[in-house]
Amino acid sequence: MFKCIFFYSCRSGLKCHTSVPVAVGFVLVGLPYSISLVVQWIYGWPDNPGWKKYIEALKPRRIFCLARAVLETVKYLQYGRLYFQWKSWYENDDNRKHYEKGITFGRRGNKLDLYYAPNRGRAPGVPAPLVVFIYGGAWGSGERSIYCLLARQMSEQLSATVICPDYCTFPKGNVLGMVQDIADCLVWAQDSGPKFHFEKDNIVLIGHSAGAHLCALTMLFLIDAREELFIETGQQRDITLAVRGVIGLSGVYNIMDHYEHEQKRAVEFVSTMHKAMNGVENFPYYSPTHLFKKLSQDKLRRVPPFALIHGTSDIIVPVESSTKLSELLTALSIDVSLYLLPGVDHIEIVTDLMASERRFYLPIYGIIKREYRKHLESS
Repeated sequence: MFKCIFFYSCRSGLKCHTSVPVAVGFVLVGLPYSISLVVQWIYGWPDNPGWKKYIEALKPRRIFCLARAVLETVKYLQYGRLYFQWKSWYENDDNRKHYEKGITFGRRGNKLDLYYAPNRGRAPGVPAPLVVFIYGGAWGSGERSIYCLLARQMSEQLSATVICPDYCTFPKGNVLGMVQDIADCLVWAQDSGPKFHFEKDNIVLIGHSAGAHLCALTMLFLIDAREELFIETGQQRDITLAVRGVIGLSGVYNIMDHYEHEQKRAVEFVSTMHKAMNGVENFPYYSPTHLFKKLSQDKLRRVPPFALIHGTSDIIVPVESSTKLSELLTALSIDVSLYLLPGVDHIEIVTDLMASERRFYLPIYGIIKREYRKHLESS
């Protein structure tokens, strides 16, 4: 009987000891490989030719960096409650008194939502200034309904009419198409000010992440009177004069720098950025930092003031994106303000503008209000 018990305990111990390495191996090897291969299969393999793309995809460094980047997104589950809040608010017809929903604009028939400014602090009959908010989404995702709570809060905080337009994200369009859509939105604003009772010549652009990049790029294309916008030169000049300032939240301003950051995180091939730019060769063409350096002195004088706000805990777009642009604009004698927010990450800087109980709601709005007023006072 003793021999039987001894034999059974040995077999049980053997199973226990062998299962631990298997479990550890799965966590350290199997799980990262499974996650990264599924992500690459869905979003895109490396650009290497033939079978080399699979060899590159299976490199240990790429596997573990990409798996880490994917697992970092798990923390976004904390915004589940916020998701249901905006979804419920946007679909509630009782809230339609606060905004106009689904207004068609532009050459592609995109839609925008317009949020009315509160009446307080403004004489009767006096139109409100206009804020145009451009959302981010890595140039490949996003829609205006997600930002209904933000736009509503922003209209209250700034006492402004707020417009949130959709634009043609990849793969429906490339970055040039996105810039054209935002320029079309500004054309619509010039034409529609009297109808919706806002100041068509008092506009502040606010963008987050890829949206901040598109705000800066659209302004540069307008100042440079680019033919590819297919907007009459005089109208481009009028829009340029109407924009009083640009506020960028965690923006991407040098595409090559950001691509190198994506390479460090092993997400450069699953990211839509290089695809939306039509390849690496077009990075300078779509980089605000590159275009600023090419502007003549006359055109530089027409650049509106910039305010750059960035969280120091941002791992998706590093804080250097804003600090480097600030240094460049200062060197070019362009009015720029830089705000670095300790402990704020890439998502919080925009989600915390959606509800007053959010942790960074007051600090971020405090900065935006200060810069917004400064932009309007300088007009």
